[in-house]
Amino acid sequence: MKKIVLAVALFSSVFAVNAAEVPMVEKQTCEKAVYPKSSLMNEETGTVMLSVLVGTDGNVVDSKVDQSSGSKTLDKAAVKIYASCKFKPATKDGKAQQAWAKLEHVWSLS
Repeated sequence: MKKIVLAVALFSSVFAVNAAEVPMVEKQTCEKAVYPKSSLMNEETGTVMLSVLVGTDGNVVDSKVDQSSGSKTLDKAAVKIYASCKFKPATKDGKAQQAWAKLEHVWSLS
């Protein structure tokens, strides 16, 4: 039993080290999510999977939709929200690096 616990603890610490090296969104800096009017009227919902390229200064350099919500309007609105955000840049050997971050934005009417 001790070997299993040790293996889980080791895996968790490796994951934590890797997580510190990827860009992290500073949510308080993001534009407020506003549901697009046309999407509200059409009762559109869904989850947008995004990739954003974060520069060494923490600003978004590029972005792309990896998986659509099913609504181009919701997809574009999600891209706009995260383009406005400031990120803590990825690091390698203690130095800021340009890197991609994966994000998920859920649009729900409830």
